Formats: sequence, structure tokens, C-alpha cells
Amino acid sequence: MSSGEEMRMELANRLFFRLYQCANMLHKTGSRAIEEEGLTTQQWAVLGALSRPQVDGGMKLGDLARYLMVSRQNLAGVIGRLEKAGHLTSAADPSDRRSRLIQMTDSGREVWLNFALPKIHAYYDLALKDFSTNDVVHTVHYLLKILNNMQALDVGGDSESDIDPLTD
Repeated sequence: MSSGEEMRMELANRLFFRLYQCANMLHKTGSRAIEEEGLTTQQWAVLGALSRPQVDGGMKLGDLARYLMVSRQNLAGVIGRLEKAGHLTSAADPSDRRSRLIQMTDSGREVWLNFALPKIHAYYDLALKDFSTNDVVHTVHYLLKILNNMQALDVGGDSESDIDPLTD
């Protein structure tokens, strides 16, 4: 391997290790930010996905799993806990009885909008301290490039991202 290739691999190792650390710290510190609401970062992601205007009528479980890039099995436990807390409902999809339609309840929407979201915004402010808007735009751009490349590596996965960088 040339010295240029070695340097690139060392930088790649640092980048992916930092992404790993960021994911772990997001889970740890993000959960702490919303623990008063009885939520975890996984539940935050589900409520956030379901709060988007384009899914006002709910999402099929499979679509939600693909959007969040988790397995249906992992998502089922999170959905179950949110249902038990009264934040979500899960019912047979009227257009496809084989699918489950996941919807946020009025209680879930209230917790999301009035309690969790203000704390999440405060968390973002602290986590992105010293980032300009331009820094955030560039970071999102590069993370989407990595994500798209990783999706192409996913056996049986789509190589095209379902994520719209302008709305997600």
C-alpha cells in the first residue's frame, strides 16, 4: 500500500471511529435530554418520523423500519413500549390488512410537541455549539454521501437513499 493509501485508510479509520463515538454519545446524552418524558433516543426517532406532515395518516411498520434503517424486529419493541405509554397506536392498515399502520396518538403528539421537542432543540443547540449554518449543511451533505455508499453495500438493500436532505 502506498503512503497516500495508508494515510487515506488511517483517516477513514478515524472518521468511522468518530461516527461510532458520535452514535454512542447521541444515545447516551440524547436519552438523558429527554428522560423526563420517559423517552429514549430510539423512541425520539420514531416519534420524530411520525410527526412529519407527509405521514399525518401514519406509516406502515415496514416503511417506518426502512426510513429509520432498523429491522422490523428491533422496531417492534420500541413501538410496543410507545403503545403501552399511550403515544402510538398500531392497527391493521385498511388498504393492506397484512400491514400494520403506526400512528401517533393525541397524547403522543402532545408529549412530542410540548415536552420532548423543546428539549431536543435545546440539545441540538448544545451539541452543535460553534457550528455555523454552513457547517451544518456541509456535515449533512457529507453524512448523506456516506449513508448512500453504505446503503449500496447493504446486501438486499436499496442503493438509493429514501432520505430527502431538504425535508429529513
